[in-house]
Amino acid sequence: MNWRAIKAIYYFEMARTGRTIWQSIVSPVLSTSLYFVVFGAAIGSRITEIEGVTYGAFIVPGLIMLTLLTQSTMNASFGIYFPRFTGTIYEILSAPVSAFEIVLGYVGAAATKSIILGVIILATSWLFVPLRIEHPFWMVAYLVLTSFTFSLLGFIIGIWAEGFERLQIVPLLVIMPLTFLGGTFYSINVLPPVWQTIALFNPVVYLVSGFRWSFFEVADVSHGVSIAMTLLFLAICLAVIWWMFRTGYKLKK
Repeated sequence: MNWRAIKAIYYFEMARTGRTIWQSIVSPVLSTSLYFVVFGAAIGSRITEIEGVTYGAFIVPGLIMLTLLTQSTMNASFGIYFPRFTGTIYEILSAPVSAFEIVLGYVGAAATKSIILGVIILATSWLFVPLRIEHPFWMVAYLVLTSFTFSLLGFIIGIWAEGFERLQIVPLLVIMPLTFLGGTFYSINVLPPVWQTIALFNPVVYLVSGFRWSFFEVADVSHGVSIAMTLLFLAICLAVIWWMFRTGYKLKK
């Protein structure tokens, strides 16, 4: 294992976060805080509780998951796209660095940024609503697994994208709508039976449900199913990346 190469890629990507601190950290935290204020005040005054949990607290796991999904995907996609755009990716590929080490460096940095954001937003949420975490271990597990899984997805998008506009398509037009429809601000149990069934085809439902369960032991689907779906998506992303490096998909001229 070439740890020096992994650390070089990792530290370079983390340094980029320091140079763009307002865009990478401050902006997502402020945006999420606005969700707390707007939804907590506007809707929370009309919906006092959902399944025994105050509405303001109920939406916290969903808002954290919304940030994790979008930021993990965007950080990883931009991280690998820029070396492709500038041509430096070919220097990395020609160096004595394996595909696993390249992925670990880029994805590890993107996931770290998302985890830091998630922790900051969690700490910030305590300023707005009282929270409890019934299962801290599983809360951390979902936080880490989700960050790494969607960083892998972002890595795939960064290799697939041919231009900057394509980098925005999946995070903004696919992931964000699925997150809003995945129980971020409500329980799918309040939906009509037909729409509940349709919602179960949304993979984000399982992530939000499992993460919320770790806080309040309240879930739309069972905790075991949520973990299984998360690991399945992780395995699919790993398989796609393995195929990309094996075939040289958009990595070789």
